[in-house]
Amino acid sequence: MGFPNLKGKHAGDSMVNPKEFMDYRKKIGKYPKYKPLKGVIICYHRSLMEHIITKHKAKDVGGFRGMHLLPETKNQIGVIGDFGIGAPIAVVQLEELIAFGVKKFISIGSAGTLHKNLKIGDLVVCEKAIRDEGTSHHYIKTGKYAYPSKETTTKIKETLHEKKLKFFSGTSWTIDAPYRETVAEAKQYQKEGVLTVEMEASALFAVAQYRGVELGAIFTISDSLAELKWVPKFHAKKVDKGLETLYQVALNVLLAK
Repeated sequence: MGFPNLKGKHAGDSMVNPKEFMDYRKKIGKYPKYKPLKGVIICYHRSLMEHIITKHKAKDVGGFRGMHLLPETKNQIGVIGDFGIGAPIAVVQLEELIAFGVKKFISIGSAGTLHKNLKIGDLVVCEKAIRDEGTSHHYIKTGKYAYPSKETTTKIKETLHEKKLKFFSGTSWTIDAPYRETVAEAKQYQKEGVLTVEMEASALFAVAQYRGVELGAIFTISDSLAELKWVPKFHAKKVDKGLETLYQVALNVLLAK
């Protein structure tokens, strides 16, 4: 059986689309009370959101769960976070933001490393992502990889170079079953040169492609599978520092575009 289960699904129209849902929210008085933003940073870590709220005086403006606007950008850039993790919930947020009128996004988060040369707190630009989650396959025809927006990815790299920040770039393995990552899979992806494993990138890339918007993804290393066993370091200060650096890079990219 292929995936999705129904052959030819991609040629069909959706019964429910995000624009209709946003129209419904407008009807019941729960539509965002601000204009569509120049860009949105998607983040998954409560600690980073707390840092942004405290240090950057980000304002909780509602309209979307976890949405904050940044006064330093004259409220042109928003940061959305603390809504959960994984491809399905991230895609719901992305779809509704696109329906609201946002066209530029950067996803920032942590990832596990598959290689010994990547250390905790290192920065990684995602060039493509292996589609080992279910969501992306409902948007674009099944294939091994999903790709970020070229323009956004190039600008992320340029910004990292301008800031003289060391970074790696390459492929990530996106999987939405984190407790079923196997040694055999890790070994295979190590052979292929895959750098990281995380839960959202390939699905976000597929939706961005399908909807015709720009989206890039950058990670900091928070844990390791490089030795074929899990070594978590989410609590390390280097992870927090890495996330804060990613936030600044994403902000600079979105303001410049």
